[in-house]
Amino acid sequence: MFQKLKALFAPRDMSQGTPWKRIAEFAFPMLIGNFAQQLYNTVDAVVVGNSRWGYTALAAVGNASPVLNLLLALFVGISTGAGILVSQYYGARNRQGLSRTIGNCLTITAIASLIIMILGPILTGPLLRAVGTLDSMFDGCRDYLNIFFYGIAGFFFYNILAGILRGLGDSLSSLLFLMVTSVLNIVLDLLFVDKMGVAGVALATVIAQCVSAVLCLLKLLKLRDLFTLSRDDLRPRKTYLMRIVQLGVPSGVTQAIFSLAMMVVQRLINGFGDEMFVACNVMIMRVDGYAMLPNFSFGQAMGTFAGQNLGARKFKRIEEGTKQGLIMALLTAAVLTPLVLVGGPVLMRLFTPEQALIDLSMHMMYILAVGYIVMAITQVLSGTMRGAGDTMTPMWISFGTTIALRVPLAYALVYGFKAMGAAVRTQQTMVFVSMLVAWLAGAAITSYCYKKGTWRKKQIEPLEKAMLQEKAVQ
Repeated sequence: MFQKLKALFAPRDMSQGTPWKRIAEFAFPMLIGNFAQQLYNTVDAVVVGNSRWGYTALAAVGNASPVLNLLLALFVGISTGAGILVSQYYGARNRQGLSRTIGNCLTITAIASLIIMILGPILTGPLLRAVGTLDSMFDGCRDYLNIFFYGIAGFFFYNILAGILRGLGDSLSSLLFLMVTSVLNIVLDLLFVDKMGVAGVALATVIAQCVSAVLCLLKLLKLRDLFTLSRDDLRPRKTYLMRIVQLGVPSGVTQAIFSLAMMVVQRLINGFGDEMFVACNVMIMRVDGYAMLPNFSFGQAMGTFAGQNLGARKFKRIEEGTKQGLIMALLTAAVLTPLVLVGGPVLMRLFTPEQALIDLSMHMMYILAVGYIVMAITQVLSGTMRGAGDTMTPMWISFGTTIALRVPLAYALVYGFKAMGAAVRTQQTMVFVSMLVAWLAGAAITSYCYKKGTWRKKQIEPLEKAMLQEKAVQ
């Protein structure tokens, strides 16, 4: 029994066996893990929305999110790059490369944590003003962000360590740790929110993330049969840092682009001067996050699958697995999306007793419904391209569909309908129509780029070339 349980939480070689089975074994635990991650944000919003602070505090939590995501985007990308490189070295069975990649990841995480702890609180106020944060929620937003930045090490180390575990094919360990710390987060939210308000929610999240990071580190240190972690491995090495950056920065820029677009759109939302509409946006982002879970889970699974098989030089298997992964992702999204929509009013009621706010939020979610399924295409194909080493193409697609399309379209539709004398609610609806259009365009463009095959050219640059460079440096 113990051996079976140990095998369940062991790293998985995704270059062996039936592709769809390996992907499913990785993706479905990841789906539950992402559910637990989404639960963090949901519980924060539910607790604060039902506290004595009301939906003004709920709006404050949501209004802080674009600012938070913008400042964290680059590092989230770095953790993606780390996971890709780990999966490639694991697939190639290169122990030294794997050891030094992990060591350099830990070093760069410590440095990034220190930088954000210093810069974050300094930039919080100006960025909140830049998005037009309403005065009624400004102090709450600032307190929330400052506490989060002071405890940023937990967030950074959890993400990098979970990324490393995923690169090794282990999606179950981070799932287990998230389940444990999600419960901790709920308990702490309830303890802190009445006295501290929005700040209490932030403190609860920070503590829970630190616990997650420690658990991931302890798990990683047990995998000494795969790699070593000496002081020499922790020493920054240009070869490894540059490759992590090359793989991760485009993903980070993609996240930053999305966050920047959200900040610009948030200013448009705040411009209505309607706290209910701001709160509506928060509730939608929390609830529709559950509809998006299959897409993100299969996207991450395909990144690990492609990375390991690239390292093992099984190129045809990558394409075969992508087809099978896409089918599973679309079917899962097609089943889960209607369930989220049907249960939407019940979920919305967890955030607020205001029926008008619930009705407004569901109206916007119905507009986005098709996009939840279509996004499976974008995430799966982008995951494969990133895992194969092509992180630039998804970055440019994100830039085109968010900065060049979604943001201008949102402003054009809102002000266009305003000029025609349309009702305020109709104008607000256009914010979400622009999002749906961007999602549909993203899926179409990603499909075209995948079929065009530029990402396959990355496979021509063998991993052995980098290995030779490493030997030359030694």
